[in-house]
Amino acid sequence: MSDDLTGTHSVVGAPLDGPRRTIVFLLVPNFSMIAFANAIEPLRIANRIVGREIYRWRITSTDGQPVAASNGVTCAVQSGVEAERRSLTGGGRPSMIFACAGVFVEEFQDKALFSYLRESHQRGVSIGGLCTGAWVLARAGLLSGRRCAIHWENLAGFTEAFPLADVYADLFEIDHNIYTCAGGTAALDMMLALIREDLGDGVVNKVCEQALTDRVRGSHDRQRLPLRARLGVQHAKVVRAIEIMEANLADPLSLAEIAYHVGLSRRQVERLFEREMGLSPARYYLEMRLDRARHLLRQSQMPIVEIAIACGFVSASHFAKCYRELHARSPQQERAGRQSVASVA
Repeated sequence: MSDDLTGTHSVVGAPLDGPRRTIVFLLVPNFSMIAFANAIEPLRIANRIVGREIYRWRITSTDGQPVAASNGVTCAVQSGVEAERRSLTGGGRPSMIFACAGVFVEEFQDKALFSYLRESHQRGVSIGGLCTGAWVLARAGLLSGRRCAIHWENLAGFTEAFPLADVYADLFEIDHNIYTCAGGTAALDMMLALIREDLGDGVVNKVCEQALTDRVRGSHDRQRLPLRARLGVQHAKVVRAIEIMEANLADPLSLAEIAYHVGLSRRQVERLFEREMGLSPARYYLEMRLDRARHLLRQSQMPIVEIAIACGFVSASHFAKCYRELHARSPQQERAGRQSVASVA
């Protein structure tokens, strides 16, 4: 990477000395390394472009000990939650705190950490979550009535666990002083929005050039690939039928109703699904509902009978039979397997 950034050191609105923001990255066990890196690197690049320490950060954990990411890499930290709590009334008070989480966040419980986040918020510190960090913020009681974003894979479980949170499958959400993103490269997009707010488009464009990214995505850009690309389906009627199924998992529509909404006969829909998807529409719909059930079993403590109802099954026994046929294990075994893996991690 070239060090020639001539002409980039004069930034309108940049402070003459000292950082504009001091940020604490709070690492939760099994945090997402890709989200963490995509959050911290644009800040480093922005500092380099401006030629001053606009952003300063420190890394912390619940107990001040190193934390392992979900990929097994252990990250050293500079402080623990108790030290950070003391800094709230001293000279080291941060302007922002980001909880960095990842897999198995549903198992994470730490009352001292949740209390620290609440106290920080009450003192005017902006609070954020990276990847599944919204789960940590919600557990701390900070997301009731707030817009937030979380990774699409965790959306179903989060919605059931925190019905008062206004959650979206967006790349990121900024609701006053609450910042959340879906993880992965969405952390980069959220930080670029922060840098734009502080330093303007000129610096953001230079950060993008250094990071070799060709555009800044908006907060409401989709997390997942479009259905056509994700499934390799080109027929518009099939795509529309699948969209209708996705929107009606708890109260499944009949094939006749789906056919009516896409403007085809029932037989035409069946033929199209066999040709494009290699299975019947009824089977595809069933597997879609069972996939949502799998996420709920892994990410929530909902009773199995409630999961069955939430996924459109008339009884727990019928749900268990279908689940076992598709996944070769019962819903109880799925949940027990999730818990044993989480305890090992």
